[in-house]
Amino acid sequence: EIGALGQHRHGAAQAQTAGQTAASAAAPKFFTPQELALVTTISDMIIPTDAHSPGAKAAGVPAFIDLMVSESSQETKTLWRDGLAAVERMSREKFSAGFDAATEEQRTKLLTDISKDERKPKTVEERFWVAIKNLTIDGYYTSEIGIHQDLHYKGNSFVKEFKGCTHPEHQA
Repeated sequence: EIGALGQHRHGAAQAQTAGQTAASAAAPKFFTPQELALVTTISDMIIPTDAHSPGAKAAGVPAFIDLMVSESSQETKTLWRDGLAAVERMSREKFSAGFDAATEEQRTKLLTDISKDERKPKTVEERFWVAIKNLTIDGYYTSEIGIHQDLHYKGNSFVKEFKGCTHPEHQA
């Protein structure tokens, strides 16, 4: 559903406006609950809550990602499943703990290592990093929190007259 100012709603807000219960909104469309927990942790590390605005989790980004991946090609779904598994495996190998059980410093190090070749990703985890980073950004900045609380977008404004450029060198 599109709100009055053009932004769409994510997660629970979307479900409530559609008349669904919060319980059905919490059920993932594609990911397992464990995978969605990992998506939530990583997306909230990409855009965390700070003094300026709430983070990705508060903006409903995990539900947005779940929806987008659920509607994607099999190739994309495989990338997400394999990428999440690779992150989990790497965390267990490096830190003897799953990603969510690792310390914040360990998680940051792992994601920093994975992101080093994001301009030319080759491995599954590098391609996954690019995918989750892009969908996190897309989901956040198209949510009410991202567009209004973070960007402070007020909507289009009416301009009575537009005089164009006033620099002397641009005048005819």
